Amino acid sequence: MKIIKSIGIDLGKNVFHLHGRDPRGNVVLEYRVNRKKLREFMEKLPPCQVGLEACPGSNYWAREFIKMGHRVRIMPAQFVSAYVKSNKNDWRDAEAICEAMDRPGMRFVGVKTERQQEIQSLHRVRSRLIRNRTALLNETRGILMELGIVLGRGKTPLERALREIIAGSRSEVSLFLMELMKDLQSELYNLNDRIKRCDSIIQKIYEEEDICRRIGKIPGIGPITATALLGSIGDPRNFKNGRQMSAWLGLVPRQYSTGGRSVLLGISKRGDPYLRSLLVHGARAVLRIASHKQDPRSLWIQKKVQTRGFNKACVAVANRNARVIWAVWAKQEEYRAA
Repeated sequence: MKIIKSIGIDLGKNVFHLHGRDPRGNVVLEYRVNRKKLREFMEKLPPCQVGLEACPGSNYWAREFIKMGHRVRIMPAQFVSAYVKSNKNDWRDAEAICEAMDRPGMRFVGVKTERQQEIQSLHRVRSRLIRNRTALLNETRGILMELGIVLGRGKTPLERALREIIAGSRSEVSLFLMELMKDLQSELYNLNDRIKRCDSIIQKIYEEEDICRRIGKIPGIGPITATALLGSIGDPRNFKNGRQMSAWLGLVPRQYSTGGRSVLLGISKRGDPYLRSLLVHGARAVLRIASHKQDPRSLWIQKKVQTRGFNKACVAVANRNARVIWAVWAKQEEYRAA
């Protein structure tokens, strides 16, 4: 077998396409293989540089290839697509992955550990349960509104109304709808219990992980945000500085500059929307109490609210928190409010 310096793999569910090059950049391998034979082939292959496109399964295969002694680089899909020549197919995708991997300015994604993916999975399940609960609350509220029962905001007034309806206190509700409301209440309680179980597991992870506890000291960061960051980022050294991590989270302005003229637009909203929403909502909580404080951070927040408005100030605080998180995490320091 010829010497293979780098190999790009287009991952699939059952079929994988491989494109390998030697140290001079000549193509020495184009191979189509199924899932079982991919492992056998890579185990026999001498250690080389393996490029993968970020997708479901990329972290699993990256960990497996690392165990075999290979050096693995995962790249965002949008950066690889620029190297696809002419028509797109699996062979061209594998070639583009191999070519993009060797570019000096290419950006790579850190390989997630099993622990990180477990934490991410927990947050995804919790997020889906909350979406389901919100949909259930809105559906129930709409049904009651058709009967002339208008309730206040939040789930507490709705839960109270359901208890009254099931107890027979609402004469405007028929027996048929009373039974329907009983089913909806049971479904709501089940979702509440499952969300509470997820929250208790998140709290346990938060207490076990030292970095989560240190990040949690930052105003606006709690157990949910700290564990979500641990699951998604893992190693902050993947970012050069705090601003780079903040940009990855989509908390800095989009730029459209040309001809020496700098134009900044709204926030880019790149990266993980779940992490960004957690940081922004945490910043909202900070803003609500900042008006009653006189410390330097609170005064800075008050000035932002006055000059930029509440919503832009929330994003500014979230951006600042992201940079502080990187500094505390990457430099292994304790958070200092001053």
